[in-house]
Amino acid sequence: MSGDAVGEFPIEIVLSVIGIVVALAAFLREFVLVGRRRLGYRVQMDTPVTGEIEFPVPNGTADPDVTGALRNLRTTVAGNPEWQLKNLSLVLVRIENSGSLRIDADDYTMDSHAGNRVGLHMTFPGREVIGLAVTELHEVPRDNLGRDSGIAWRQEGTATPPPNQSPDLVGVIDLPKVPLERGHHYKILAVLNRPNDGVKTPEPTISGGIKGGRVDRTKSNARPPWILVALSLFLLALVVIQLVVAVVQPDPPPRDCAAGELTVVGSTAMAPMIRKAADSYEKTCTGARFTFDFAGTEPGLRALTKAGPTPGMLAIGDGTKGTSFAALTELPLARASFSMVLHSGVGLKDLSTQQIRDLYRGNIRNWNQIGGPDLPVVLIDRTAGSGTRRALESRLLEDNRKVFRYTSCIGMAAGGEQCEVDVTEEVATFVAKIPGAVGYLETSAVGDEVGAVTIDGVGPTPDTIRSGAYRFTGVEYAYTHGSVAGDSLVAQFLDYLTRGKARLTMTEFGNIPCVDPVEPKFCTP
Repeated sequence: MSGDAVGEFPIEIVLSVIGIVVALAAFLREFVLVGRRRLGYRVQMDTPVTGEIEFPVPNGTADPDVTGALRNLRTTVAGNPEWQLKNLSLVLVRIENSGSLRIDADDYTMDSHAGNRVGLHMTFPGREVIGLAVTELHEVPRDNLGRDSGIAWRQEGTATPPPNQSPDLVGVIDLPKVPLERGHHYKILAVLNRPNDGVKTPEPTISGGIKGGRVDRTKSNARPPWILVALSLFLLALVVIQLVVAVVQPDPPPRDCAAGELTVVGSTAMAPMIRKAADSYEKTCTGARFTFDFAGTEPGLRALTKAGPTPGMLAIGDGTKGTSFAALTELPLARASFSMVLHSGVGLKDLSTQQIRDLYRGNIRNWNQIGGPDLPVVLIDRTAGSGTRRALESRLLEDNRKVFRYTSCIGMAAGGEQCEVDVTEEVATFVAKIPGAVGYLETSAVGDEVGAVTIDGVGPTPDTIRSGAYRFTGVEYAYTHGSVAGDSLVAQFLDYLTRGKARLTMTEFGNIPCVDPVEPKFCTP
């Protein structure tokens, strides 16, 4: 395997798959293959009746009647000389539903000579059962362990075997098929006799079977099974390895990454948005480098046409390319909105479409004609070839406006009729500076120094733009000189703009990406 192949090996995916397989296998083993019905038993007490240290006279007591009380009982028990107190023991066993499902009577699988009523055998090797009580019935009906339930005790084998043979005495308690809800339990208290003095006896056990489960011995505060400990340590190690791999191994570049240099030209209105998108792209795709020359939509189209079919240049503009740039290919990016802005001294909050037409056709020359102050109107225009200017003329002016001789806004004072600026930023600057001025620019470029007005009482919002209620909008395009290679930087950056994270950047600047139109003709001019 080559070095490149090793570097591309999806080690994190493999580790994740291993973790999932191991966890799934553990789940299947624990809850499906082994079963979820579990009957547990716990030996809570197994102790001789007599203690290892006797106290024949209680402290402060001189009564001879209580002196040596246990010693006096050692000769016989209940009149039976065979049952010496020193050989008696008490055993308390807790029997519980320790699984996750209810255990019914039909779930017990033991076959017994006692009939179908017996579900479990509790055995005491080397001891005989001489007494039995059922205690602590936790949510278990008394009748399930009553006299007629099948509960009984007996002895198997003999305590006095033939010479040279070990005793095979076994005390047995037959337990009925007790239905148990999850977490419910009962306890068996047994009194046992050990006929063979001095012989150590094994701990009691319970045998039986449960459909889809098992009978387990449990312990209070028991340690977890070794297999679960091993599984937990394995999964912990797996997570640590994944973490180390994620920290040490650099993040792979996204699929839309490409290296190279790209110059972006065109619309000044779109410049802030494109700059931010390109900056984000460079941070993720470190092999890409961008330069910018935003001088307006038409200057950008001219620069791209002059450069020819090169993968190193991309143009951005407001509106379609028209018929003058037939060699260029256009791709719609987003629908943007534009706003009319007024000098703060005008004081109007809304303009109708007809009033805007009259302003730019020279029919309204003073603001007092439409309810404003006595100030002459000064039109701040973009130079010819501006995409924003084309949007104003096509969307609001019906391509019918007064033609003015070109005049620069530099040096323009109140009382002038119209002047022109080259870039978006200058519109806000001169509208704020010249009393009575009105201009237009992309909504995202509106600042605090000028006041944007509604048009026909409607402001630019995503809903009003989508519905068409706000008319002063336009489609923003990307342009290439013919087709471009799919693995080139220009193609990958366009994919980033239309389908990648740059869509969020477009939304941040108030634009609505064309890749998610609400209407089929949403991004048509």
